[in-house]
Amino acid sequence: MQTRKLGQGLEVSAEGLGCMGMSDFYGVRDEDKAIEVIHHALDRGINFLDTADMYGPFTNEILVGKAIKSRRDKVVVATKFGNERDETGRFIGVNGHPDYVRKACDASLRRLNIEYIDLYYQHRVDVTVPIEDTWGAMKALVESGKVRHLGISEAAPDTIRKANAVHPITAVQSELSLWTRDVEDNGVLTTVRELGIGFVAYSPLGRGFLSGKFRTIDDLDANDSRRAHPRFQGENFAKNLELVERVKRIADEKGVTSSQLALAWVLAQGDDIVPIPGTKNVKYLDENIAALDIELSDEELNRIDDAAPIGVTAGDRYPNMSNVNL
Repeated sequence: MQTRKLGQGLEVSAEGLGCMGMSDFYGVRDEDKAIEVIHHALDRGINFLDTADMYGPFTNEILVGKAIKSRRDKVVVATKFGNERDETGRFIGVNGHPDYVRKACDASLRRLNIEYIDLYYQHRVDVTVPIEDTWGAMKALVESGKVRHLGISEAAPDTIRKANAVHPITAVQSELSLWTRDVEDNGVLTTVRELGIGFVAYSPLGRGFLSGKFRTIDDLDANDSRRAHPRFQGENFAKNLELVERVKRIADEKGVTSSQLALAWVLAQGDDIVPIPGTKNVKYLDENIAALDIELSDEELNRIDDAAPIGVTAGDRYPNMSNVNL
C-alpha cells in the first residue's frame, strides 16, 4: 500500500476508508458486512479509518471500535466532534464550547474502546465560540495524551490560520471531487499548502454519483438521505448525469471504471491529499484501491478538467450551506 504524509508527519495509507455510510444516511445497514469491509481494507493495507460521533448517531464509532479491537496498532483512527445530535438522531446544532469538546472526546474514546484518538477533527465551526477557545480545549486533549493529532473540517482560510496558531493542524478535511472543486477556488488548498497541512478529501466520488450507478432517483433506497440532496433533484440530477457521461467516456477509453478515474484524479491533485471514499461492499473497496495504480498523463488531466471544470455541477453540495466554509 502506498502511503502519504499529512501535516505534522502523520503517515497514512494513500487512500483511506470513510465509514459513515455503514451506519447512517446511505440506506441499508449491515454491521457484519461492514466489519467485513473494514477487515478487508486493513488486510489490503488501508490503515486510515474515518468516522464521527454524529454518524448513527454514535453507532459508527462503536462499529469501528469492534472492527479494530484486535488490530489497534495497525490503524490510524480519525473521528470528529461538533455536529451535535441526541440519541434519537435529532440535530441539536454545532457545538464548539470547550466543555463540550472534552465531553465529546471522552465519549468517543469509550465508544471506540481505545486509549487515544490518532486524528481528532472539529467537524464544523461554531461561529458563536471563538475558534481560539475551541482549539485551546483541543490542544489540552493532545497535552493529556487523549489525542495525537488535530484537524478541522469545512473551515475557511482565516479560520484555518487562527486554529493553526493555537496548535498545528495535521489535516483539513473538506469535500473534493470532480463535482466539488470549491477548495481549489476559495483559498483552502492554497492555505493548507502554505501552512504545511495535509488535506483529506471526503466524498471523492460525489456521494457515489460519479460512479454512474445512479440513473434515476429511484436507484436510491427509500431511506437514503441523498434523495433530499440538491444535486440529486430533478433538473440538477439530469444535468449532473451529463457530467457523469463525460467522465465515463474518458474512463472507458482508458479501460477503467468511472469511479477509478474520479479517484485517480483526486490522487493526482497532490501527494498531500488523501481521499477517503466510503463503501459497504468489498467489491467496490477493491475497485477503489485499484485506482491507486492508475497514472494520468497531462493530456488526460487536461481532458478531465475540460469535462468537469470548477463550478460545472448543478445544485448546492448540501441542502443547508450555512455550516460550511466558515
